[in-house]
Amino acid sequence: MSSLSVYNSLSRKKEVFTPITENYVGMYVCGPTVYSNVHLGNCRTFISFDLIYRYLKHLGYKVRYVRNITDAGHLENDADEGEDRIAKKARIEQIEPMEVVQRYTVDFHQTLEKLNTLPPSIEPTATGHIIEQIEIIKGILEAGYAYEVNGSVYFDVIKFNADHKYGKLSGRNIEDLIHNTRTLDGQSDKRNPQDFALWKKAEPQHIMRWPAPWSDGFPGWHLECTAMSTKYLGEQFDIHGGGMDLKFPHHECEIAQAEAINKTTPVNYWLHANMLTLNGKKMAKSTGNNILPDEMFSGENAIFTKAFSPAVTRFFLLQAHYRSIVDLSEEALLASEKGFQRLSEGIGLLSQLDISTATEGFDITAWEAKCYQAMNDDFNSPLLIAQLFDAVKFINAVHNKKASVSKEDLAALSEKMNAFTQEVLGLEIGATESDEKVTNALEGTINMLIEIRKQARDNKDFATSDRIRDELIALGVQLKDGKEGTTFSL
Repeated sequence: MSSLSVYNSLSRKKEVFTPITENYVGMYVCGPTVYSNVHLGNCRTFISFDLIYRYLKHLGYKVRYVRNITDAGHLENDADEGEDRIAKKARIEQIEPMEVVQRYTVDFHQTLEKLNTLPPSIEPTATGHIIEQIEIIKGILEAGYAYEVNGSVYFDVIKFNADHKYGKLSGRNIEDLIHNTRTLDGQSDKRNPQDFALWKKAEPQHIMRWPAPWSDGFPGWHLECTAMSTKYLGEQFDIHGGGMDLKFPHHECEIAQAEAINKTTPVNYWLHANMLTLNGKKMAKSTGNNILPDEMFSGENAIFTKAFSPAVTRFFLLQAHYRSIVDLSEEALLASEKGFQRLSEGIGLLSQLDISTATEGFDITAWEAKCYQAMNDDFNSPLLIAQLFDAVKFINAVHNKKASVSKEDLAALSEKMNAFTQEVLGLEIGATESDEKVTNALEGTINMLIEIRKQARDNKDFATSDRIRDELIALGVQLKDGKEGTTFSL
């Protein structure tokens, strides 16, 4: 089997993946800022890293997957000035900031659960690691790469760049950054416009604040990920992931902070998932070109004419490579829905196939090698899916008596089809729209019979009423009559 190669954003090339500790992988992924509902673009990132997590586990690695929750709130546009987004939401809705955090953390978990993503090994919060962040700031100050002004602490990018290299992840040159930086109002405390906040002194109206040696305030956004990744994965770990939009400044600043205090580059492989567009345009709440996952699953939106299940949505996203831009459109979703149906039906046929003495028309060993080859090439899920459809073609051929499969090969094919679809891709086979339609039709039929039974009882036609009840019981449907009406259970 070919070895696993990953595209490293730091080196800008594919590299053979070699973990720091044999058989163990430490992976950190930037989680959501919980001030609003998680959108599909966010989900695309988390599904991408769920795929990576699943495949690493499939290969036999023991993976510690850390994904944070940003619940302290960073400032508008991730700048050093402006209003904390969580606090702003709390003010608008007239609730406590931690109520905002709780509400949208629950939404985040529920949405990802619907999309069948595995929970991380550890899910730390920014507010739970304030002490660690303060200690890192102290260390950066001692190293001489930060300075305090009026109760706030800033990272000195120019000084750091003289000893290290700031901008190596994003490929930005410090001179260009200086030239292109706009001086913003209220940033006069900084020595240089590109310096970023490690600690901000809280204004009187700022609710989320903590005591620190410099002032009552709150940490800079970039700091929390450095604190939590190094705490749970060590000063140097294998994989750091996130959306492409986080490469600069967030991940660049993470590298600078870690190198300033630990004197070593923190991460061996930087992986970035690309963005999701909607009908060819960037998703944005401000323009209305945006759709929430639940709106898509329910069909209650003005963009698509029908609902698309979480399983189909996940399948659609995995049909594109995680590093490529993928466009969400009804046409593409309908094609994915048909494809998912075909894949589900193919896997459903496996248990019905007739066994022959020999396999003809398909080389299962070669097919399995191609599946691993696809995933070992930087987690190429679209190529793996193409291989799965090749297998479905063969399954259909056997079913139609145009090919044959031996007992041993059928067992191997069944095992690998289930492993790749469910274990690696995380597809809940059977969770199709047609299944949902059947379920809805069944519920509707039972409720209709309950209503007919009620009318019979109201008319004192107890013979019909009892007959409906008895026949439903015979079919495994239990009725329960109560004050609020009749309910049923299967």
